[in-house]
Amino acid sequence: MYAVVGCDECQALWIVEGEPERSGCPRCGRTRLHEKRRKFVTTEDGDHAREVRASMLAARSGHDEAFAELDSFSGLAEQVESAGIDDETYLAGSGIDPESVAEAGESSTASRGREQILRDAVRELDEPTEQGVIDYAAEHGVPPEYTERALAKLVRDGELSRHQGQYRSL
Repeated sequence: MYAVVGCDECQALWIVEGEPERSGCPRCGRTRLHEKRRKFVTTEDGDHAREVRASMLAARSGHDEAFAELDSFSGLAEQVESAGIDDETYLAGSGIDPESVAEAGESSTASRGREQILRDAVRELDEPTEQGVIDYAAEHGVPPEYTERALAKLVRDGELSRHQGQYRSL
């Protein structure tokens, strides 16, 4: 359930999803029991709630006629999707080979950062010792010097623990 509610302090309008005990104004921060908030509309459809709120804001600012000429939110979303050029056309127009970009995106090392590779090593290895993590990371293009420093940092930051020579995610 969605409700368009207003703040009696600053007159902000926003949408509250569900039935929370309290709701806070996103503009001034004033909180109130949700049941005491003025609800301009209550609906099961989030798009309908957004349209009502947008209509109220347009009317407040004197743009209600212009708002009436617009499509619904779902119609606007479709227009945005079809507007402009697609990624391949943009890349080709910029002098970049779209196929090379697609191949680079498919590479597992390219899509994962170095730190994520280390986390994956700790998670996937049966015995994630320092040497095991270094070897795993090296197979995925991460230099051993980086791996040693990053493991120490992750332990220091409390994201990994090291017990009896093995790492574990926290």
